[in-house]
Amino acid sequence: MRVHEPVEKREAARRFWRWWSALTVSSAGDAVTTVALPLVAVTALGASTFEASLVVAARFAAWALIGLPAGVVVERFPLRQTQIAMDVLRAVVLASVPIAALLDALTLAHVVLVSAAVGFAGVFFDIANASFLPSIVPEDELTARNSVTSSSIAATQLGGPAAGGLLIQAVGAVAAVVVDVLSYLVSAVLLTGLPSPPPRPRPDEGRGSLWSMIGVGLRYVARHPVMRPSVLAATIVNFGAGGILALTAPYLVTALGFGPEWVGFALAAEGAGSLAGAALAPITARWWGSARTTVVVALFGAATVLLMPLAGPGWRVALFLVGNGLFAGAVVLMSVLWRTHRQTVTPPDLLPRVLATVRFVSWSAFPVGSLAAGGVATLVSDHTALWLSCAVVCVVPVVLLTSRVRSLRDLVDDRPNSSG
Repeated sequence: MRVHEPVEKREAARRFWRWWSALTVSSAGDAVTTVALPLVAVTALGASTFEASLVVAARFAAWALIGLPAGVVVERFPLRQTQIAMDVLRAVVLASVPIAALLDALTLAHVVLVSAAVGFAGVFFDIANASFLPSIVPEDELTARNSVTSSSIAATQLGGPAAGGLLIQAVGAVAAVVVDVLSYLVSAVLLTGLPSPPPRPRPDEGRGSLWSMIGVGLRYVARHPVMRPSVLAATIVNFGAGGILALTAPYLVTALGFGPEWVGFALAAEGAGSLAGAALAPITARWWGSARTTVVVALFGAATVLLMPLAGPGWRVALFLVGNGLFAGAVVLMSVLWRTHRQTVTPPDLLPRVLATVRFVSWSAFPVGSLAAGGVATLVSDHTALWLSCAVVCVVPVVLLTSRVRSLRDLVDDRPNSSG
């Protein structure tokens, strides 16, 4: 047993790093597109702030529309093949943007529909991707592996948007979308080299009934004393973050008069903060406990997010960059710990449904926040909309401090089968 253990560990590590490589390559392209698609609307098509917010909102609307049934659907298909199919689909859909531009047929409706289609495919990919990880990583390594994963995504967000802003400046936003097309194709190729995980147990409850199976996942999350407040907190964060992301391009370019490259720098600052937050997650969880860390970091994030609306012309743009970076670091740190908690305490047969439920609830707030911010910006001003989006985030520490999380050292101390 001991003779084969190192070989098994090396094989598990090889599989993880191949999976990680696929995710990282895809995330790098995503980081470029995060800058490119809203700027296609703003610079190439002359979209207003509200119209640009539609592009952002469309990408995340899928979670509100299909997030819950997607968890049941993913359970019924092989996880690896689902990820590959969604990579290929996203590459094909995104490729239509530069093709339409070459034919002089690109419209705002086309960009919004592409953003929505990428979002729909992303729902299935993300659920399958997060459900796949525990099958190749031992439970005691999940926090560290989730930290590595979040760090790599943060690193791509650090370099990707800045490079994307410069690339857009050089070749235009439409041409920059090609980078994401290629990244999805590379990701699909890498994933084909991974073995499919063993078949998952199929529970009897709700079998054959879509809504009954969805209900099991909903009840599990709603009744869990730690998962419930963490999901509520994530939902509030995503509402505010949706508004901030929708406003970033029009606020910096239109309201403050900066070039597209500054949008990339703003998102690069977000990536830098995310990288730091992901790296600190396992360290702080060991030192202070994962539950205590989320409470302290929630307070820190609420304070730093208010730096963004204090930005202005000239040197004051630095306040936006710093605020965006620190806020992103807080969000990613909490996200790593919450995600590890869900993957650890949830029974394997329920994991896709629980992940779908969590993302349905929390990510549905993202497009709502984007549209709300776009509406306020249209009726009042971009600056007022940014203030309100940032202020919403300040509710997060209140949610955690009034929940059971406040009395715990570690999130996993409150598993459903524990006392109390």
